[in-house]
Amino acid sequence: MWAGTLYALAAGLMWGLVFIGPLLLPEYPAALQSVARYLAFGLIALPLAWLDRRNLRLLTRADWIEALKLAAIGNLLYYLCLASAIQRAGGPVPTMIIGTLPVVIAISANLRNARRDGRLPWRRLAPSLGLIALGIACVNQVELQALRQEADADMSRHALGALLALGAVACWTWYPLRNADWLRNHPGRSPRTWATAQGVATLPLALAGYGLLWIGMAAAGSEFDMPLGPRPDVFLGLMIAIGLFASWLGTLCWNEASQRLPTALAGQLIVFETLAALAYAFILRGSMPAPLTLVGIACLVVGVLRAVRVKPQAVAAAA
Repeated sequence: MWAGTLYALAAGLMWGLVFIGPLLLPEYPAALQSVARYLAFGLIALPLAWLDRRNLRLLTRADWIEALKLAAIGNLLYYLCLASAIQRAGGPVPTMIIGTLPVVIAISANLRNARRDGRLPWRRLAPSLGLIALGIACVNQVELQALRQEADADMSRHALGALLALGAVACWTWYPLRNADWLRNHPGRSPRTWATAQGVATLPLALAGYGLLWIGMAAAGSEFDMPLGPRPDVFLGLMIAIGLFASWLGTLCWNEASQRLPTALAGQLIVFETLAALAYAFILRGSMPAPLTLVGIACLVVGVLRAVRVKPQAVAAAA
């Protein structure tokens, strides 16, 4: 249990990096950041795939199709929605909406996977979910209050950002449930191999997306300097860093956690990503969080610690 929790913590710390990319590159289109990040992920996965080629040969055609689906929805589409949301609504508001994932995934998994993983009793799970939801609400309240005080605030732009963040929530509710299904159905397979397989599956999708985006921008007469934009060194360095740490290594750590923890509990531990993203956002702002924000963060942490102590109960098999 604790080993799985530590793996989930490591994944959250690395996944939090993806929230600062759009803030550091505001002039770069979200679609370009999405395909570039996963193009870097795919290229990083190639030498890893060569080293792990023996295990990758054991994957069936159905396995590769599943990896392709996970790459398309959990990688490219998710980050496209997230980066677009952050560029329109800033960092904290989309982070808080994404922060609802622990609640959404825990409820979905408890309804969907109780027979396989055991059921986390709702009565014991409710305090943890309530604390997590309260923490998210506290932080969100601070950000919305600050937004209302801005004279030139574009509420429609922020509303669109919030909707895009909800799209990202939908993508990443689907991804961990399907990813955990594969891992739990293949207990003898290495999580490292599965993370690498998803990177390899992402590469052709990202490459095609990069090419189509380049062609589309040229056809539309865009003045953006393709293929690397106005700050190529920063862009390349950031995409490689996010591709290595957030995509491959973060996925590896999450796969290790998914094999050790019930899906409903693992879903709650995505809260580590929210906490890391908030910390990085406030570091970039150069300011301390407001007192209510600190209260919200404390609620999130306490909720997770309570959730770790909840043990699943076996569900009797149907006659």
